[in-house]
Amino acid sequence: QVQLVESGGGLVQPGGSLRLSCAASGSAFSIYAMGWYRQAPGKQRELVARISSRGNTVYADSVKGRFTISRDNAKKTVYLQMDSLKPEDTAVYYCIRIDPINTPIGSWGQGTQVTVSS
Repeated sequence: QVQLVESGGGLVQPGGSLRLSCAASGSAFSIYAMGWYRQAPGKQRELVARISSRGNTVYADSVKGRFTISRDNAKKTVYLQMDSLKPEDTAVYYCIRIDPINTPIGSWGQGTQVTVSS
């Protein structure tokens, strides 16, 4: 059973930056693709970035050029560097293992709140 703990969220002004971390427990972290999702109030959860086991990345159009996903398999951690933040990036951010068609695998963690506001 893999457990995921997200951290690094907070309140930031528009144009600012945050770096989210997702620490995983359990084995076989390195063989799975990982995704960062977000859910804003009243909206569906959406995939914003994914990284394959080999480090290949894909981003949602809304964050492309501003967010960077990375992973450190030795530390069993995946990161989301968020730059040039906008108010519409406000959401709870979650990480999770995903399969090749981006279906989440396992249980969601508690997420980390990101609020972009002046």
